Amino acid sequence: MPAGRAELAAAIVARTGIDEAMIERLVRSFYARVAEDDLLGPVFATRIADWEPHLLRMCDFWSSVALMSGRYHGQPFPMHMKLPIEQRHFDRWIQIFIASASEQCPPAAAAHFIERARRIADSMALGLATLRSPTPPPIRTPAPATTGDPP
Repeated sequence: MPAGRAELAAAIVARTGIDEAMIERLVRSFYARVAEDDLLGPVFATRIADWEPHLLRMCDFWSSVALMSGRYHGQPFPMHMKLPIEQRHFDRWIQIFIASASEQCPPAAAAHFIERARRIADSMALGLATLRSPTPPPIRTPAPATTGDPP
């Protein structure tokens, strides 16, 4: 890992407490829920017979996303292009991810994972919708934070 990236990763670890063991707990918890989910489970069941290789690959993916480890080498988008998924699948995916991260991780780590998961879900959903539609969908933007003060 280059020095600059190593320093950034060390700062993330110091701020969030994320380590490889936490990533594995999150990945395993999340995908256990996905496998049992009425909407997402069937999509995965038709494509994954042996979960262990998928889980190990997802640990590599989340290590790269959360800690910039560079362990994941792949292109997730092409793998998802042919799946029978739409916005409601991404909405459910992020809902399950938030629940898993909130349960498995301390607040700073959960926030770190969830921020990245939201970006991934939004990017994938927009990319797929753009490919499948002659008119690209509008970009979803998060609601502004409220401070309780009137505008």
